[in-house]
Amino acid sequence: EVQLQASGGGLVQAGGSLRLSCAASGFTFDDYAIGWFRQAPGKEREGVSSISGTDGSTGYADSVKGRFTISINYAKNTVYLQMNSLKPEDTAVYYCAAGPDIFIPSAGYALGYMWDSWGQGTLVTVSS
Repeated sequence: EVQLQASGGGLVQAGGSLRLSCAASGFTFDDYAIGWFRQAPGKEREGVSSISGTDGSTGYADSVKGRFTISINYAKNTVYLQMNSLKPEDTAVYYCAAGPDIFIPSAGYALGYMWDSWGQGTLVTVSS
């Protein structure tokens, strides 16, 4: 059974940093992509970043490019999202998701992958 456990959220001042973790169990990253999403109060869920478990290729939403970095630790079966220069508008519940490592940006899937497993969220609050 695919399970994802997100952690690392918290309260931070604007300009600060946090690192989120997504620990996976029940599968390995070889044929999967992992993505981070977020949902702010009253807003739709949006894709933040993705990484291919096969070749490590990454993608980012324009709003986080240059500030967030996604990475994989294969030994720990964990994906990280390093978030720097945080802004109040980054405040949201962050979720990680997994899906087959088949990148099809034209299909309309968020971040180019079809996500079929989701972890619980972790709250990130950025104060101004």
